[in-house]
Amino acid sequence: MWILAALAVTALVAKPTTVEEFLAQPVEEHVGQLTGQAFVDYINKHQSFYTAEYSPEAEVFMEARIMDPKYLVKPKKEEVLPRVVRNIELPESFDARDHWPECKSIGIIRDQSACGSCWAVASASAMSDELCVQSNSTIKLLISDTDILSCCGDPCGRGCRGGWPIEAYRWMESEGVVTGGTWRQKNTCQPYAFYPCGFHLPDPYYGDCPQGRWKTPICRQRCQRRYGKSYKEDKHFAKLGFYLPNDETTIRQEIFLNGPLVAAFRTYADFSYYREGIYVHKWGEQKGAHAVKVIGWGSENGTDYWLMANSWNTDWGEGGYFRIVRGVNNCGIEEEMVGGLMKL
Repeated sequence: MWILAALAVTALVAKPTTVEEFLAQPVEEHVGQLTGQAFVDYINKHQSFYTAEYSPEAEVFMEARIMDPKYLVKPKKEEVLPRVVRNIELPESFDARDHWPECKSIGIIRDQSACGSCWAVASASAMSDELCVQSNSTIKLLISDTDILSCCGDPCGRGCRGGWPIEAYRWMESEGVVTGGTWRQKNTCQPYAFYPCGFHLPDPYYGDCPQGRWKTPICRQRCQRRYGKSYKEDKHFAKLGFYLPNDETTIRQEIFLNGPLVAAFRTYADFSYYREGIYVHKWGEQKGAHAVKVIGWGSENGTDYWLMANSWNTDWGEGGYFRIVRGVNNCGIEEEMVGGLMKL
């Protein structure tokens, strides 16, 4: 009799082995009241896809860097790249850093600081990679996130409050974007406007983060001193920006052929505690939206994932990266992907 009881208890606490099983399980009512360490403990106890780690600053850190969820709604009727199944054999796993080793920009993790500029930062990062990939590694530079953030204005959104990656690409089509880089970087037109606030070991400490967020920087149509080029001369252009269809094969083909993409998705309380593994959202209230760069895909222990480059410095997540479950549109990750063709 005691064996049956033990088996029953084991069945109740057994962690699901597939994403489908996990997402199909009902959410217990009391989970909505859990916060902090108790919430993290619950996450780690009831699933094994990823590890959560408690930090008292985690949710405040995330909320200063995400954007209003309204930027997940397409700004107007947009053209979507048609589903095209090409005769291409896609690998089971793919990492753009390894596939295009000469395009060093792919492996750079940016730091957006305390500003909801993820839409501009992720877009500039993907544009840099697309220029390199699509030029067969002859154009190697960093596109300025600050130029997009400060100068695109109303068409793109509200700066540090959020914006649409697709409009960043539209702006690159019509106006062009200058070169950029990290805060105070030399030999570039417009480096990033904000220092990496807070502690990010082993990096130097530059200063505290503000209460709340930074104000959107003022648009300055000029390059920093001693750069050697004018603002107009330094512009780089896109031929076309587009949404990808919510189709896993088409998305993977686009990355494989033309380089990394931008993905915008819903962010929830559990994401702020992500440490490592394949993130699968199930618990916690929605906090806003976020945009990141998609650089590849893979599978681990039977769970398919997208490989993402975040912009929260290298001490966050898996060295600045994270993985999120692929193929089930978790957090809307597969319905808001944007890419571009560059003018070379």
